[in-house]
Amino acid sequence: MSLIYVCAMLLVKPWKPDAVVRLLVSVFVCVYSGALLVSLLRYFGTGPKASAAMIFLLAAAALLFLGATLVLVGKPWRLENFMRRVVALLVCFYAGLFLGAWVQKLVGPAPSGTSVGQLIVAAVSFQGAGVWLVARFLKEHQIGWTDAFGLSNQRRRAILGGILLATLFLPVAWGLQQVCGQLITHFQRFGIKPEPQPAIEVLRLADSWASRAVLGLVTILLAPFAEELLFRGILYPWIKQLGFPRLALWGTALVFAAIHGNLVIFLPLLVLALLLTLIYEKTNNLLAPITAHSLFNAMNFTMLYLVQGQPGRLH
Repeated sequence: MSLIYVCAMLLVKPWKPDAVVRLLVSVFVCVYSGALLVSLLRYFGTGPKASAAMIFLLAAAALLFLGATLVLVGKPWRLENFMRRVVALLVCFYAGLFLGAWVQKLVGPAPSGTSVGQLIVAAVSFQGAGVWLVARFLKEHQIGWTDAFGLSNQRRRAILGGILLATLFLPVAWGLQQVCGQLITHFQRFGIKPEPQPAIEVLRLADSWASRAVLGLVTILLAPFAEELLFRGILYPWIKQLGFPRLALWGTALVFAAIHGNLVIFLPLLVLALLLTLIYEKTNNLLAPITAHSLFNAMNFTMLYLVQGQPGRLH
């Protein structure tokens, strides 16, 4: 029985195509704004600079245009204001992108390593903003969280299924990570190098309990919740209902693995994404993949500090 055939239980979701597109644009704008803020933190954190005033003004203008883009994208579009709204949106969007790129060019390339503060800003701009944008998305559809994601469907079964999935898959994921690491090391002569995942390096270098607690909340609670809302809760059923079930399954899984930006963990995260989709289909309750994702991250987070000095596990 094929995986596509098995994935047939999920109820139809009332997602409007234009609302999904606007959600994706909004997520991109928030992530780009976060990257701009991270560049500013890195720049101003190294001491006074001769061009600091210019960079600050350019960054402020870029963020202003990007904020205006979010406002325009979030408002309902009507036929009578469509062209005017499109023109205003494109002006604000491209002005924000251009000014942001100019700022990042002036700041220069990022050095290796990421600070705790930079990781938190990146998480807030992606996962934190993602939760807020999904809330706005649901309000536009006039549907609550429970009905949108089946949070009351077989709740106990969904949570227990998520716990079982995470527990069983964790050693498999570690094995896949080791295999991928060895393969990439074998191909180093072609210029492919196994690089540590930035988030893992930050977790390893966090030197205070406060920093570790904040990073733990982001890793175990915020990231799984936001990513499951976006990938399994909205994107997967929307693409599937457009008539592309294989694209929905593999496309969302590939993007999910790719956004973590590390070759060593790409394959295990790809497999994890496929399993998270399957359990969502089987339970029709987003609590199942959220629980599995959260517990999976929690066990990796714990192992990172229990096994100090060992290679960082994936998350």
